[in-house]
Amino acid sequence: MYAEKAVVRVQGGLKVHTRFYPNPRSDSTIILVNGSLATSASFHQALRFLQPLFNVVLFDQPYCGQSRPYNKSLHMLGKEDEALILLDLIEHFRADQVMSFSWGAVSTLLALAQRPARIKRAVISSFSPVLNREMLDYLTRGQECLAACDRHRIATLVNDTIGAHLPPLFKRCNFRHISTLEVHEYAQMLHHIRQVLSLDADRYMQCVGNVDIPLLFLNGELDKHTTPNDALYFADLARRSEYVTIRNAGHFLESEHQTAWEDVREAVERFLLPGEAEDARRLAMVG
Repeated sequence: MYAEKAVVRVQGGLKVHTRFYPNPRSDSTIILVNGSLATSASFHQALRFLQPLFNVVLFDQPYCGQSRPYNKSLHMLGKEDEALILLDLIEHFRADQVMSFSWGAVSTLLALAQRPARIKRAVISSFSPVLNREMLDYLTRGQECLAACDRHRIATLVNDTIGAHLPPLFKRCNFRHISTLEVHEYAQMLHHIRQVLSLDADRYMQCVGNVDIPLLFLNGELDKHTTPNDALYFADLARRSEYVTIRNAGHFLESEHQTAWEDVREAVERFLLPGEAEDARRLAMVG
């Protein structure tokens, strides 16, 4: 798929590498926010069903992926910093929708709590406000691996926990990616984990209470770390929210198998294009 690549200057003089996938048939632009230890490449499967319907923006955080070479001297960024970066990119690309994955939801919800005027809807996948026993164990072990910069243990931990339901090929790619990150990226992820562990659920709940647009929460039926039931804790504050459980899927949802991909596509299209999803799909097939 054709992408327009650009480096965009954002908060504090930081530079972010972006890829814009244009869709001449759409007036809507969606921006995707990846999770920890991931780059924009992790959205390959989501891009397959989003690009035929929208203009799509992918980006790497300043400390990782294709953005890293443009930010030689970089301090640790908090989730609040990432929220400001997202708000800048929303304005730059005139995005009206956003979709986040896993811990990318923290900066996304912090940004949405500022009520950016352009954004109409948001999809939050594989996230909950509850640090349950499995998630706490994962984060605690992750702290130890990252502090020791033990590449093999970090990659193995991810694949054995949140990546447990990925197919073998994806696990191999995941392992190769995570085990070859730069030391600064491990330090940044360690900083994020410490920040997350220092926050309590009330912080997330208050944040969501300020969001005034419709939200769709997607969670995998088999995900032990961000469970569908735990996501429902958002329901009282996020009054314009919907909750969809993707059957027979874990944390990585559409990347795990074809049926999960189809179920995520259907849920996202129905939510982002209410009443128009089927027409948009037919138009994409004709084109």
